[in-house]
Amino acid sequence: MMDTIADPDVKTAAGARPPLPKRPETGAPGSGLWAIIGPVRGTIWLAMGMAGLGMVCAVTAVAALGAVLECLRGGHVDLPLVRTWDAWAFGGLAAGLICASFLLRTLAFVVSHLGAFRLEQRLRTDLTAHLARVPLGHVITAGTGTLTKTLQSDVWSLHAFVADSTPLFGRNIAAPIASLTLLFLIEWRLALVALGVFILGMVVMRLAMRDYATLRRRYDQAREAIQAAVIEFVQAMAVVRLFDGGSTSFRRYHAALLTFREVLRTWIVTSGKAARIALLVLSPMPTLLAVSVAGVVLHAQGTIGFPALAAVLMLSTGVADALIPLMWINEFLRKARAGALRVQDLLAVPPLPTPQRSATPRDASVVFDAVRFRYPNRTDAALSDVSFTVAPGTVTAVVGPSGSGKSTVARLIPRFWDVDGGAIRIGGVDVRDCAPDALMRHVSFVFQDTFLFHDSTADNTRLARPEATQADVEAAARAAQAHAFIAALPNGYDTVAGDRGTRLSGGQRQRITLARAILRDAPILVLDEATAFADPENEALIIAALANLMRGKTTIVIAHRLSTIRDADQIAVLDHGRIAECGRHDALVAADGLYARLWRTHEAAQGWTLRTDSTGDPS
Repeated sequence: MMDTIADPDVKTAAGARPPLPKRPETGAPGSGLWAIIGPVRGTIWLAMGMAGLGMVCAVTAVAALGAVLECLRGGHVDLPLVRTWDAWAFGGLAAGLICASFLLRTLAFVVSHLGAFRLEQRLRTDLTAHLARVPLGHVITAGTGTLTKTLQSDVWSLHAFVADSTPLFGRNIAAPIASLTLLFLIEWRLALVALGVFILGMVVMRLAMRDYATLRRRYDQAREAIQAAVIEFVQAMAVVRLFDGGSTSFRRYHAALLTFREVLRTWIVTSGKAARIALLVLSPMPTLLAVSVAGVVLHAQGTIGFPALAAVLMLSTGVADALIPLMWINEFLRKARAGALRVQDLLAVPPLPTPQRSATPRDASVVFDAVRFRYPNRTDAALSDVSFTVAPGTVTAVVGPSGSGKSTVARLIPRFWDVDGGAIRIGGVDVRDCAPDALMRHVSFVFQDTFLFHDSTADNTRLARPEATQADVEAAARAAQAHAFIAALPNGYDTVAGDRGTRLSGGQRQRITLARAILRDAPILVLDEATAFADPENEALIIAALANLMRGKTTIVIAHRLSTIRDADQIAVLDHGRIAECGRHDALVAADGLYARLWRTHEAAQGWTLRTDSTGDPS
């Protein structure tokens, strides 16, 4: 799979860029990361190569300085091409190599950062484009937190890995290879000493890291528990301060801290001693000490000169110096690998199937024909054999106990998910045979929870029809009973609603949402209890707005307040995902079935007050 990844600028025969790879089936370590950075792999190789070459230049410059010392004491370097060089020539070579090392290192980071920005742009573009094609139901069930982490944190971790870590990989892989090569050329016996210390440190480190994966997983889980406890405490600050003074939340936080401390203690006890020994052995000092002792012995025996000994001592630390940074870079690698797998998991979500040719509904009727549906990763059915028909221009209310499947019915109409069995037809056309944009032109959906962008009230309304004029926007606002309060805002229709509309009240946000639906003017309207959270004053205004919105349209109302749907043309009563009964209000009450019981409960609730009688019971 990795061999098929092309450069992002290369177009396919159809003119589109090759897609980013999905998560690898094999699960081989690192394959997910290596695949996801495929679009900039050539850039990464170039940056690593430049950084590695820069390190080779730096290491070779050390050897050249040793040659300068040899020439200054009257000796000569017995190597091809440089036998006639003097101290000035070797000094010039050392200076040139140092300059080249600095230049190559700088260019390597420039190249890697440019590649990282290209990768970040590609990932964000492709992920957002993919999210626009996946079922809306997946976006809802995945949650904004998970998607935000993938689009922001995980993409950034990949950016950081490509920008900062890949040149360091190149440098720190080239350093021990170049150092050992020059050591063997200068004095093979001292090279073996440096290599022996290095191998000893690697063996000890291997012992220290034997349970790393398990211990690291426990450590990450403990840290995530602390973060979750802190987030819970902050987000629930009002509830915490009003009810338990923080004792419950702090207890959970304290328990998470104790767990984290125990996990960390276990890790330190299990591998701490071996890790410290390994870090000590792999540090430059033991290598320098061992090579110094062996070098002094050889120098005393006259088998190695002082300049060569000085060069060997400077080169010997390059073997150990490179390993420790590689160990720290491994942490960036781990984060980038985890981020790459989450990005690929999101890319693996299949897009909503779209027809090659979109069919056009002939009218505004809605038919549920033996619909069966089960939510992803659930074993129980949300809907089973649900059938009912909504005639054009009529109002159908869907009611039932909590969890009966009311909202599922509403969200299957605009294809938040596709049904598992049966069909939903609009104007005689299966919704799966309508292109998403064509379907959205026929269906308006008013959610129970409103959402406004950090934009003007006019542009929040115009979202339904971007080409709408200001007059169109104001007409929709008047029909939604919103014009008066918008006109009274500091900047009228140009007033910014705030993040998620926080500068407006709940009723005001709901009326702007209704104005948006009125401006869309779709023939089919789905209302998921638009008055659920409205206060009495706003409820009256919202009901008036709904009357304008529903005029002449096929309307399906998901109702929690039964008083709002008494006059519906038909009421479909759901129970455990099935149609229990269907009819008009009076007939259903007379039938004394589930709807009648719900209605009696509703009427009893209307008579409930806060006043208590002499026994202390509410009346």
